[in-house]
Amino acid sequence: MTPRRALITGITGQDGSYLSEQLLERGYEVHGIVRRSSSFNTGRIDHLYRDPHEEQARLFMHFGDLADASRLVKLVYELQPDEIYNLGAQSHVRASFDIPEYTADVTGVGALRMLEAIREAGIATRLYQASSSEAFGSSPAPQHEETPFRPLSPYGVSKAMAHWMCVSYRESYGIHCSSGLLFNHESPRRGETFVTRKITRALARIAAGLQEKLYLGNLDAKRDWGWAPDYTDAMWRMLQRDDPSDYVIATGEMHTVREFLAAASAVLDLDWESFTEIDPRYFRPAEVDELCGDAAKARAELGWEPTVRFAELVRRMVEADVSQLEDELAGRNVRITDG
Repeated sequence: MTPRRALITGITGQDGSYLSEQLLERGYEVHGIVRRSSSFNTGRIDHLYRDPHEEQARLFMHFGDLADASRLVKLVYELQPDEIYNLGAQSHVRASFDIPEYTADVTGVGALRMLEAIREAGIATRLYQASSSEAFGSSPAPQHEETPFRPLSPYGVSKAMAHWMCVSYRESYGIHCSSGLLFNHESPRRGETFVTRKITRALARIAAGLQEKLYLGNLDAKRDWGWAPDYTDAMWRMLQRDDPSDYVIATGEMHTVREFLAAASAVLDLDWESFTEIDPRYFRPAEVDELCGDAAKARAELGWEPTVRFAELVRRMVEADVSQLEDELAGRNVRITDG
């Protein structure tokens, strides 16, 4: 039996790596688009390249870029994927204020290029578009599928554009496209510049005596944090439905950055106030105060539920960073820093 074939942009990121694992476990042949770089950026998926128990590989990488429309058309036409997951983006909200044009081109127009690639290739495929809770911006919480978009960052604006392009191509051309309005989702594979991972990584180093200070921005921002593998499972569930639609994926539970910091510090019995300092450089020009999602539609139509709650999520991330640091210390010297 020929395995189903999936194409993933952003495959080397947190979500791409978990989604790849889950699709391979379901018997898929997985293809990923990676940008050419002078350094390797495949650490999150290196363990997936070949299962020694398999007769042949089911994970393949292709050079490409969401800024290169002709390459996207060529890949989509040649691979003829059953499912496409567009996870690629410039995904850092704070950085989007510094590089707004690039963010708009890759995150917003990049989604349009993928939709056009599907239309130009003329194939029957199902597309998952990674939308974001940042598109809601200043809209009051809790946010659901009918909540108006009021994005406050170039990233949020770009994600709103990508979302509405998906709706437009679904209604105009009949493309099977579903958007996931995913709220914050974390894991030990989260990038180290994102606030949750920055906190847990720093706490591991502080507990080991290798770092003295932790510099953060707005501790009062409230977010709905979930477990990343739960959210990538929701992506797959969306594309199994015959009728495409858009879904909020969230836990419905909101916490401040301060609460995350306090909970993470408690895992290691640390007094966070003794080493945490506020650095204005980490404040955004426009702050989104509250993001909390209502995932009732996903529960009803996808049968989706979050399996990991806030306290367990925090504990897993802290323990993973402690373990990683122990492995690093066992193999080489680690430079002492102040943050």
